[in-house]
Amino acid sequence: MEEQPIIRFENVTKRYDNDPPVLSNVSFTIEKGKFYTLLGPSGCGKTTILRMIAGFAEPTEGSIYMNGKLINRVPANERQVNTVFQDYALFPHLNVYENIAFGLRIKKMNKRDIDTKVKQALSFVNLEGYEQRSISEMSGGQRQRVAIARAIVNEPEVLLLDEPLSALDLKLRTEMQYVLREMQQRLGITFIFVTHDQEEALAMSDEIFVMNRGKIEQSGTPNDIYDEPINRFVADFIGESNIVPAKMVSDYLVEFNGRQFECVDAGLRPNEEVEIVIRPEDLQITGVDEGKLRVKVDTQLFRGVHYEISCYDESGHEWLVHSTRRADPGSEIGLYFDPEAIHVMRFGETEEEFDRRLEAYEEVQPHVR
Repeated sequence: MEEQPIIRFENVTKRYDNDPPVLSNVSFTIEKGKFYTLLGPSGCGKTTILRMIAGFAEPTEGSIYMNGKLINRVPANERQVNTVFQDYALFPHLNVYENIAFGLRIKKMNKRDIDTKVKQALSFVNLEGYEQRSISEMSGGQRQRVAIARAIVNEPEVLLLDEPLSALDLKLRTEMQYVLREMQQRLGITFIFVTHDQEEALAMSDEIFVMNRGKIEQSGTPNDIYDEPINRFVADFIGESNIVPAKMVSDYLVEFNGRQFECVDAGLRPNEEVEIVIRPEDLQITGVDEGKLRVKVDTQLFRGVHYEISCYDESGHEWLVHSTRRADPGSEIGLYFDPEAIHVMRFGETEEEFDRRLEAYEEVQPHVR
């Protein structure tokens, strides 16, 4: 028997007064023991989803289930959920130990059990020996770890994290990504993480929900989202992309820039207007006559591990290239790409239709030279 999801949203809409809906007919499932990320720009509805799971807001329409039980009107304190907020929400007048123990004291747990759980939580976040430290004496990263320890000490089934890394500097933020991911795997509980940072989502998640204007545009693994974006918004929001108008001539053959190219997409109408995506790292610099595209270099920036090169083809389309090879501004170069580097996006395609097309991928190989 298949295990039921820990959380299920069914046709959930949230609106305030007469304003446009913050969420519009959203449905998804969350499985136990995975790291999920709600990713999208400000105002897309991701924090609203978190608030409804936590019990801080109720849906206007639709149903929310936890372990198969309807929880629309279940109070926040009766849900097996804890939240780590962006500002950590720690008590400044309490030391580290008392901050972590606070929820356990509310539950009237005995002193010995509280002591055991607090020390175990501190061990999980690598803060052993900090029990008596004042919150005001701790760095941003340490405060965040205290907030996480306070959340996990109550042994929630789901841990909600509302942009908890946004106030940290880049180095500490990267360090905490490793800490959170390792912690989730060690604890084995479900993490639901909210962020607008694409690199953060790709680095940490088992599954990502990409949101825009109150809807989920696409869901899937980081590789799925990055390699097979469903539309222009996802392709443009996740990483850097070259997006060009094209025509699907037939299965495995697409036309753009006045030429036809082999690709690995099928299942579209002959001569259907589409868009294609080629990621900058999938473009290889060649001699002018050796590439599939001929371009003129506009700018070149050194990014440490690669050069970021902006160039233009004869049609005026800009192409962004990430390469370890230099290409001096003003020079002409060729760009080569494999058929697998071309991803075709259909206008108005639903995620279900898109998934059905992807199922045909195994049949593609014989068609690509």
